[in-house]
Amino acid sequence: MPIAIKDYTWEESDTDVHITVPIKGNNSSKADLFSSDEYIKVNSPPYFFEMFLYAGVDDSKSVAQLGDGVIVFKLIKKELGIWGQLSSSTLGDKDKMKARRDDAVTEKHRRIEEETEEKRRKKREKEKLALNEQMRLENEEREKIHEIKQTEIRQATEEIEDWKKKHQVLPGDEPHPAYMTGHDDGDDEHDEEDDDEVHHTPEDKKALIDKLPPPRTRQNISVTFTPRVFPTPMRESRVHEEDEWLRKQAEARRIPEIEDEDLAPEERDPFWLKDKGDSFFKGGNFQAAVNAYNTAIRLNGKVPAFYSNRGACHLKLRNFIKCIEDCSKAIELLTPPVPANASSRLRAHTRRGTAFCELELYAEGLQDYVAALKIEPKNEQLRQDAERIRHVIQGTT
Repeated sequence: MPIAIKDYTWEESDTDVHITVPIKGNNSSKADLFSSDEYIKVNSPPYFFEMFLYAGVDDSKSVAQLGDGVIVFKLIKKELGIWGQLSSSTLGDKDKMKARRDDAVTEKHRRIEEETEEKRRKKREKEKLALNEQMRLENEEREKIHEIKQTEIRQATEEIEDWKKKHQVLPGDEPHPAYMTGHDDGDDEHDEEDDDEVHHTPEDKKALIDKLPPPRTRQNISVTFTPRVFPTPMRESRVHEEDEWLRKQAEARRIPEIEDEDLAPEERDPFWLKDKGDSFFKGGNFQAAVNAYNTAIRLNGKVPAFYSNRGACHLKLRNFIKCIEDCSKAIELLTPPVPANASSRLRAHTRRGTAFCELELYAEGLQDYVAALKIEPKNEQLRQDAERIRHVIQGTT
């Protein structure tokens, strides 16, 4: 229950009122203050202070000063004069106090909204003035550029007119026809011969044809293409991701040398162990398959199929946590996602999603089934399983 502050002090003059409110042991900067024209409030748990003023004050000009464990209100009176008392006669009537308190809060909120709207209006006016000024400056700049262009056009026109005047052909200075036609006078006989049509005999035509070069011989050009691991054309491929995947595959194929006298020569090949584990899995001997995959991973821990297959064994053995760990490791190694590892990613997501559902973590299981559906959207069985998980989550089954 809040403790009402009673040991406040106040003093007044004809123009203002000073109220000092002590907050014992509390930080005054963290106190909640509220003031209006006729009501002030201080809330600093566990202390509480409120006062219904004797007369109205100008809240917009009044201030509150926060000190060390004390709050001082300086209230400016609306009307000059001495009050003689600080609190209103309403004090003691709970209904009237509640009504005046609600009215003060409502009036404060209305005033804040008006001030906010006024600030927005002034901001819009400033933005409008700034925009108009910017448009005016741009128009002036365009007019200057237009005037410069017109001046340059006038100068170029004047220069052309001056050049025409300087090179104008006067009467009597026309060039001789011989210069215009390109023929010399007195060579009329030669001109007539040039005007006659030239005729060629069949022999001349045959001689011209014989002089033509022979046609080019036809040849075949063999084009070879660099073989690609991925089926997509080079222009449509994601070169960086595919190169990264091929690099990981090459690293996974490198078999480290492990000194273990108990291993036979063929047991040092992790891929031979994988095939052995696959045969154990098909025969239903899941624990033996896990042992084979364990040795393969010890020899080479960068092949995602080893983890995915061991996860399938753990799923059969109901070791769901280990299944989730192995499938997560396989998905981590199956990056970047490329078409070549799509089927492996599909199996890893499906197995991990099944393990999550067995642990009743249906939301996580649904995420894996959705990821599997993105890889193979036309898989109807996956779609049905995902729908069943959604029903379980929604509680409709």
